[in-house]
Amino acid sequence: MANFQAKMFNKKASDPKNKPDQIIEAIALKPGQSIADIGAGGGYFSLRFAEIVKEEGRVYAVDTKPEFLEYVKNSAKERGLNNIMPILVKEDRLNLPKKSLDFIFMRNVTHHIPNRVKYFRNLKDFLKSDGRIVIIEYKKGKFFTFRGLFGHDIPKEVIKQEMEEAGYLLEKEFDFLPEQHFVIYLKR
Repeated sequence: MANFQAKMFNKKASDPKNKPDQIIEAIALKPGQSIADIGAGGGYFSLRFAEIVKEEGRVYAVDTKPEFLEYVKNSAKERGLNNIMPILVKEDRLNLPKKSLDFIFMRNVTHHIPNRVKYFRNLKDFLKSDGRIVIIEYKKGKFFTFRGLFGHDIPKEVIKQEMEEAGYLLEKEFDFLPEQHFVIYLKR
């Protein structure tokens, strides 16, 4: 079941209508950098990031489900990628190296986080001084959609306010995604 879910997440992430290539281009990740993919799911973006940062870089695939991390680990092995570190979230604690990340990538996960301001504040511990957080989150969906029925969305203005409260500066905003808003914040 978990493999099926992981494959479905990857299929959706890789769908050209969700513009994965443009997302990656906008982030401008470079060889040697490190990034945490929080809510990695099936690992579509973790695997793409690992190819970009090369052997000298690091990708931390972070998830609450060990089965997803196992799937990512196996996918990385199949592709000959040795720079992906699976990180299991336990009791809302992230086991990431302090002050080491250039980026934290969060796609469609912020709506699952209960106390976001505190969570975002805590993420600062893992970022380098010029580190950034990339947030891609669903826009409000029509009522009779999965997003609409289950509240899997957060208005961009709410995230902006929460990130400001947590001590981040809005660096870039993109509007090319049809179902999501996409922003990059700089650690202040």
